[in-house]
Amino acid sequence: MIRPLTLSFFLLAAIATTALPTTAPAQTTKPVPWVIAPNIGYGYDAHFKTWQYQMGTNNAGDLFKGAKKVPKNTLFFLGANGQLYMRTGPFLDGDGSFKFGPS
Repeated sequence: MIRPLTLSFFLLAAIATTALPTTAPAQTTKPVPWVIAPNIGYGYDAHFKTWQYQMGTNNAGDLFKGAKKVPKNTLFFLGANGQLYMRTGPFLDGDGSFKFGPS
C-alpha cells in the first residue's frame, strides 16, 4: 500500500531520481528539462533511495492534504552527505549560465 505523500516530496524525489544515477562532469552541454509525468509519484526514502509509484485517483484528496506547490526558481540538489536539499531564488546568472557551476 502506498502512503499518501505531499506533492513537494514527490517533486523532490523526482529530482533525486534523475540526479542519483548520473555523474557530475563539468557542464558542457545545455541542461535538459526533467520529465515528471502525471499519475506518477516519486519517493525519496530514509535510506537515500528513490522510488517511482503508479498513482490512482481513489485517494487523491488525501494526497493533496498538506501538499504545497513548489515555487518557481527552486533548485534541488544532493549534498555530499546524500541528503536532498532545495534552495529558492535565482540560480542563473544574467547571461543564463548556472550560478553555482564549475569556475
